[in-house]
Amino acid sequence: MTDPRYRAFYDVVESIPEGRVATYGQIAMLAGKPGRARLVGHALGSLDGDTEVPWYRVVNAGGTISRRGLGDSEHMQRILLHAEGVEFSGAGRIDLRRFQWDPDVRIKALR
Repeated sequence: MTDPRYRAFYDVVESIPEGRVATYGQIAMLAGKPGRARLVGHALGSLDGDTEVPWYRVVNAGGTISRRGLGDSEHMQRILLHAEGVEFSGAGRIDLRRFQWDPDVRIKALR
């Protein structure tokens, strides 16, 4: 179950296409809450384990997976992204110039 207080964030995250990532700050901005990147992290952290929201497509502004609490969510996030074709450098970074989602691309394609 998703927390209704964070619905705007979840809606944006659900829009990220397979094989692309977005940053916490980008999600906040697109949801109309600029500067609230940490709140996005809290929203994603509150999701149930069986959620359909693709939380794993959200990374930090450096293109790396942000550390979470206990468990192996970081390892799982990397596996899920890799399965979608997202590549990591030897240092564990995602090239955001290559893999970051640009919602304007879809809008331009529809015109």
